[in-house]
Amino acid sequence: MRASRLVSLLLLLQTRGRMTAQELAEELEVSVRTVYRDVESLGASGVPVYADRGPAGGYQLLDGYRTRLTGLTGDEAGSLFLAGVPGPAAELGLGSVLAAAELKLRASLPGELADRADRVRERFHLDAPGWFRADEPTPFLATVADAVWRERQLEVRYRRWKAPREVTRTLSPLGVVLKAGRWYLVAGAGERVTAYRVANILDAEIRDEPVTRPAGFDLAAFWREWTDRYESSVYTDTATVRMTTEALARMAYVFPPEMSRVARAEATEPDASGWVTTRVPIESVRHGHIELLKLGADAEVLTPPELRERFAETARGLMATYGADQGHDRGHDHA
Repeated sequence: MRASRLVSLLLLLQTRGRMTAQELAEELEVSVRTVYRDVESLGASGVPVYADRGPAGGYQLLDGYRTRLTGLTGDEAGSLFLAGVPGPAAELGLGSVLAAAELKLRASLPGELADRADRVRERFHLDAPGWFRADEPTPFLATVADAVWRERQLEVRYRRWKAPREVTRTLSPLGVVLKAGRWYLVAGAGERVTAYRVANILDAEIRDEPVTRPAGFDLAAFWREWTDRYESSVYTDTATVRMTTEALARMAYVFPPEMSRVARAEATEPDASGWVTTRVPIESVRHGHIELLKLGADAEVLTPPELRERFAETARGLMATYGADQGHDRGHDHA
C-alpha cells in the first residue's frame, strides 16, 4: 500500500510540478505528516525531490527527472487521451484504474507531448449515449465484465421479449460492447455465440468453470456481423411511401438509422410537386404505422394495403377529433 502511495506521490510531482504538502495530502487522502515521511523516503531512495520554503513553496522534482516514452508521436499521444471514456469505465468498475493509468501515462510523456495530450483532453469530449436517452440501470455490469476478464462461465437469469419471459442460462462470456449508450454481453450458449443486453440481466453469478475462447475469435468482427444480421432480421417487411423531399431529409433525425438509410438510398427523383417515392423497411404494420406517423401529412403510404388502411383509420379519427364542426361546437359549449 505504501509503495503504491509513493509511486502516486512521485507521479503527481512529475505531472503537476510544485505541490504543497497539504495539496499532496488531499490528493493521496493521507495526513500531512505522512506526506513528510513519504517525501523523506523518496529522497533517501535517490529521487531528486526538494522543498521550497515560504508561502509559495512546496515540493518539486529537479528539472528533467521523468520517465520518457520513446517512439511516441504527438498525434499518438493525443489519441491515447481520447481512448479513455470516463463514464463507461466507471460503469465497468474501472474508473479508478483508468484515472491511475492516465496519471502514469501523463507523467511519463515528455513536455511537448504532454502539453499536446492536455490540449486534446481540453478540446474533445466523447459522449456515447444517443440524444434523449436516460442511462439504463445495469447492476450486474461489473460482474459481467469480471467474468469476461477472468474467463469464467456466467450463470444469468435473463428477461427476453418472447415467452417464457424469464430464462436461466449458463453463458461463456467472450466480450462486452457499448453500443449507443447500451451495454451488451457477447457470449457463447452451447454452440451459438450471440449478444445479450446487460440491462435485461436480472441476476448473475460467476462460476468456477473456465471459458474456452473459440480459436481466432475477433470481438470487433463478430459485432459487425451480428449487428448486420440483427438489423436484417428485425426489418422483415417494407412499405412503399410517397413523401416530400423535406420529409425524406427529416427521416435522418427522427427514424432509426436503417429505415432512414434505405429510404434515402431508394428514393426516386422528385416529381414536379417535389414528392418522391421510396421503400421503407418496417418490422410490422403496427411498427410502420407508429414510425411513419412522424412524417404527418408529408407522407402517403401506398403499400401494403393493411398499413394504408390503418393510416386511413387514423385520418378519420383525427378528423372526428379536430374537424372544424367539432371544434366550433366545443368552443360554443364552453362559451
